[in-house]
Amino acid sequence: MRWNGQELGTADADALPGLEHLSGLVRSVTTPEFAGMTFHEVLARSALNHVPQTSAMPFDWTVNPYRGCSHACSYCLSPDTMVLCADGRHRAIESLIVGDEIIGTVREGSYRRYVRTPVLARWATRKPAHRVALADGTELVASGDHRFLTRRGWKHVTGAMRGEDQRPCLTTDDELVGFGHALVPTAEPIEGTAVTTIADLRVVSVEPLGTTIDMIDITTGTGDFIANGVISHNCFARGTHEYLDLDAGHDFDSQIVVKVNVADVLRRELARGTWRHEHVALGTNTDPYQRAEGRYRLMPGIISALAESGTPFSILTKGTLLRRDLPLLQDAASSVDLSLSMSIAVFDDALQHSIEPGTPTAQARLDTVRAATDAGFAVTVFLMPVLPHLTDTIPAIDEALRRIRDAGARRVIFGALHLRPGVKPWFLQWLEREHPELVSSYRALYPGAAAQAPKAYRSWLANRVRPLVRRYGLDGRLEEEQPRVRPPQPGPVIRTGRSQTADAAAARLF
Repeated sequence: MRWNGQELGTADADALPGLEHLSGLVRSVTTPEFAGMTFHEVLARSALNHVPQTSAMPFDWTVNPYRGCSHACSYCLSPDTMVLCADGRHRAIESLIVGDEIIGTVREGSYRRYVRTPVLARWATRKPAHRVALADGTELVASGDHRFLTRRGWKHVTGAMRGEDQRPCLTTDDELVGFGHALVPTAEPIEGTAVTTIADLRVVSVEPLGTTIDMIDITTGTGDFIANGVISHNCFARGTHEYLDLDAGHDFDSQIVVKVNVADVLRRELARGTWRHEHVALGTNTDPYQRAEGRYRLMPGIISALAESGTPFSILTKGTLLRRDLPLLQDAASSVDLSLSMSIAVFDDALQHSIEPGTPTAQARLDTVRAATDAGFAVTVFLMPVLPHLTDTIPAIDEALRRIRDAGARRVIFGALHLRPGVKPWFLQWLEREHPELVSSYRALYPGAAAQAPKAYRSWLANRVRPLVRRYGLDGRLEEEQPRVRPPQPGPVIRTGRSQTADAAAARLF
């Protein structure tokens, strides 16, 4: 990855996915206090992110001052997309696992060559699908965010020539790079050969399919791979600890994009006459109080901009840096409705360090809950995900709720572990290493592609947790079982134009 000295908005074929939305100089920064991490400072064109209407999220607006791999070209291809492997075979992308050897490309001067490269990571989600048809009969089903290599550089499937959606995108004037629909005979070696385009890979059409489907993307050592015979950009790589991500916001990446001007841009956007002062949810994609915030201090400007514009907002975080901004949040609460939530999934220090490396301890987060409570906030704690056979015992739940109560939290939202398709292999890998005796039980609870624990387990868990929640006076309406119920006062609740609360949305991200 080459970040230093890039001018954004150019047709640099090596530009990272997603940077087309940004402008200004890119600078990479490393510092001993954040060993193993690189901060990529960028100037953002926009700060408010509008949630697509096709999304299930019950809020319409977010602000993400930090940007990791979850915001890049991820989750992008149809699961049956064929990927060229190092042994010459073609396998569906859904069948690939970390460690598989496939074919990517590298630049050598003005040429590209096919090389062997490992699969470093794999993710999955649901996105609106588009079909790209090429003149030789090749078809690719991908999200609008995905990028393919053309003779004019990397281009997204969809975009616009101007406006907020401006970015390089495919048109019928483009020709993709690769070997196309015919594929390469498995008897012919390709590793080490120069990339040449013999087939007619002109773009014939790009059309939305009008449906949302499961999609998959991978990270490779070269930053690309061969999808249905054409060169495809991969997902931006992230640090190993995020592979074990159990919920949204676990974003202590080794590569962190920092929108250093986000507060100024947000202030301008909020001043527009078209802004309707809708609820803005912070912490639903990346944690606004991750460790980088200690260095960059972006949240004070964001909080001030939202409050001064009369915009209600909520914050969900695992970060103890929230305490720094409590005086500012108190001032904001005097003029707008806002709510604070803390995510605390694991209360055993050893288990927490194993499964959430880099995050503050449970006690540090509880101390932050106490500080926020003392500052006058009705704090919600997300006790999720509850891990079967690890944190779902009565003693473990009782201790967690007692400590949450003692910290002054007003209510608890709980939920069983949800293994999204991209997370599942990594969690099972961790389980095999740390708790091999539980692997068979987890495979029974989450068979095949199942992401949710079975209804019987979730009902069993609810029957176990609810009496304890009531005992400790933390019995707000529980979003895990009743996601469409508006939580009661105390604590401000903001209607956002959709029927569910921001808390319910965040609960589903865990």
